[in-house]
Amino acid sequence: MRVLLIGANGYLGRFVADRLLADPAVQLTALGRGDDADVRFDLATGSPGALTRFLDAVHPQVVVNCAGATRGGARELTRHNTVAVATVCEALRRSGCGARLVQIGCGAEYGPSQPGSSTAEDAVPRPGGPYGVSKLAATELVLGSGLDAVVLRVFSPAGPGTPAGSPLGRLAEAMRRAMQSGDGELKLGGLGVQRDFIDVRDVARAVHAASLSAAQGIINIGSGRAVRLRDAAAVLARVAGYGGTLHELDGPPGPLRAAIGHPRGDSDHPAPVAYPYPDGCGSWQQADVRTARDRLGWRPRINLEESLADIWMEAACRI
Repeated sequence: MRVLLIGANGYLGRFVADRLLADPAVQLTALGRGDDADVRFDLATGSPGALTRFLDAVHPQVVVNCAGATRGGARELTRHNTVAVATVCEALRRSGCGARLVQIGCGAEYGPSQPGSSTAEDAVPRPGGPYGVSKLAATELVLGSGLDAVVLRVFSPAGPGTPAGSPLGRLAEAMRRAMQSGDGELKLGGLGVQRDFIDVRDVARAVHAASLSAAQGIINIGSGRAVRLRDAAAVLARVAGYGGTLHELDGPPGPLRAAIGHPRGDSDHPAPVAYPYPDGCGSWQQADVRTARDRLGWRPRINLEESLADIWMEAACRI
């Protein structure tokens, strides 16, 4: 199977590339902006015609698009997340390759949801920020293209390679600094949100499964379980061996002692968040992942503790 992977050098793309390369039946070609791509091409500025000529030459059976931007202003996000996908769709329509498109979407397309609920693919999307808007526009382009296409809406990816600027990356960096300086107390803010974390390696498995399947439309990729960021911080402290006390600046008073999966009590209700989680999804997000199970035969395998241990291992190497 000839697969063209766009965005192979990105956070998710690196693991998708590894997964596809591990399949001896896959012939992988990487297209991207970096020097180490097999073919250099910038979707945000390149023309559909140029990409069409490349598609006709390589004749892939599957195109996987992991490219995109998570930060920047509305103009930059639109260029990299929406215009780029329009280029891919138009090039595939013009090409004679007939390739299947696997587009990486995101949970931020849904926007805020009701605490305690699981968001299914038929939920009306109401993105709460420019990133989610730009990704939702890309999804609509793919679904309206007439192509053989599937959009994987990935919720909150975690694990090795997690960017230092992400919430989990910032937690690990704050803990690293505390341990390096010998601080016995770590004060953290903005930990009241609950997110559905999914390991990047499980995401890569889902992409591989989607490449081989005939499933179309939107499919959620998540763990199916929302976790408080404050609970993730407690687990991170345990795997890091941090013996100090974690204090939450904007949550319930007293030390942070919770562990993932602990019973909820009255003191566990969400507190006001001083530093909003940067995805525009409010205080709660949890994926309904039954469609991925039923249509892709996919289930998450890697738990959050393992993901956090890998995040910590990379952070600790900076000491």
